Amino acid sequence: MSLEETANTAKQPPQLNKQETNQSTASAATLDPLSGHLNHLSEKQSEALEAFKQQCIERNIYTPAKDGQKASHDDSTLLRFLRARRFDVNGALGQFQSTEDWRRDNEIDKLYENFDVDSYEEARKVYPQWTGRRDRRGIPIYVYTIKDLNSKNMTAYSSSAASTATSSTHASSKVPARLLRLFALYENMVRFVLPLCSRLDRPNREVPIVNTTNIVDITGVGLKQFWNLKGHMQDASTLATAHYPETLDRIFIIGAPVFFPTVWGWIKRWFDPGTTSKIFILTAAEVQQTLSAFMDEENIPKRYGGKLDWDFGDMPNLDEDARAQIGSLERVGQYADQPEDSEGAAKDTATRKANFVKGPIVIHDDKIDIYGSVKGGNRRKTLPIISLSEKPDIQPAEPESSETFDATVELSKDLEKAALSRNENEPPTANVVAHA
Repeated sequence: MSLEETANTAKQPPQLNKQETNQSTASAATLDPLSGHLNHLSEKQSEALEAFKQQCIERNIYTPAKDGQKASHDDSTLLRFLRARRFDVNGALGQFQSTEDWRRDNEIDKLYENFDVDSYEEARKVYPQWTGRRDRRGIPIYVYTIKDLNSKNMTAYSSSAASTATSSTHASSKVPARLLRLFALYENMVRFVLPLCSRLDRPNREVPIVNTTNIVDITGVGLKQFWNLKGHMQDASTLATAHYPETLDRIFIIGAPVFFPTVWGWIKRWFDPGTTSKIFILTAAEVQQTLSAFMDEENIPKRYGGKLDWDFGDMPNLDEDARAQIGSLERVGQYADQPEDSEGAAKDTATRKANFVKGPIVIHDDKIDIYGSVKGGNRRKTLPIISLSEKPDIQPAEPESSETFDATVELSKDLEKAALSRNENEPPTANVVAHA
């Protein structure tokens, strides 16, 4: 099954009968906001998870933990597929099987770990970028500025993708280079950014971080530019829907032009209804107040009313909690030796700001692996994670009861209600900031 076919299948949630729909609507207000996530499962959800695991074992696409060895997939990953299918085990099984087949056929692990560092950096600059910061719930904040993705720059990007090295293991791949680059960026999210954020202090530490908050800035973008970027953006939405389900928490769109309802007509067809309900349009007057309800001001870029010194194109600017554990990635000069199996390969493995390491990174319980290839030579560095011994035991906990957190939850509820009640043909707005 092709990527697009898998995505189209994933967009179709299991149909509920009228009674189930009424029950679902009636109970929505009383649901745990973390329902369906690890350590917040109902009895039926827990049963579905166990049934899902068993069927995956029978298909040889999941190996449980045994004799000190970790399971092939953690529960939070399996639950993403179940939530995407409303805990319909058969539906989740089909999508998970398709994803495992896709990963095997495209050797995704090898692709990421051997990805050319310069090609990776080129790709990073034309897709959403992690700022190095997190929202009030600990979810990583990505920013995507569209204006500079003009026809000239995107033509140059496409030409470079088609003519330069992608990964030392995929030189003869039949998959277009632009998609291989996109695959690597999503792997960075699930193998580095999300696991890192799961380690850091936040409310509800018993729940792993599995999704992202996105600020998409479309200020100054014309209709023609949107049209030219249609395929570029659809590649990402199709991939996420098919093989990285439930990795999006919210998208805040800033700077929407008057013709945006036309663009919204395209966008809503790229996503399932559950995803489009997470997209909100902010007017200029709403930007700072709404973002501040979800993010501390020191984690909001200055151009959006915050205090963070970060612009699109910069490397992550880590907060102090993250820096305490992985600050070695900002001191790359200590580790920028030649690739182990290539004489004379380039030493450049980082770029400013903060001298953060470029290219593929994988975070583990006790170490950080720096991967990729530099001018044909494999780059392999292992760094320690600092303060691991200080990581507290994680126990299920109730959400924080602070006034700030309560305000965030209330705004969140109002945004969700607005999304559920609006006409699906209208772009969502966030004119509910009075609750912040």
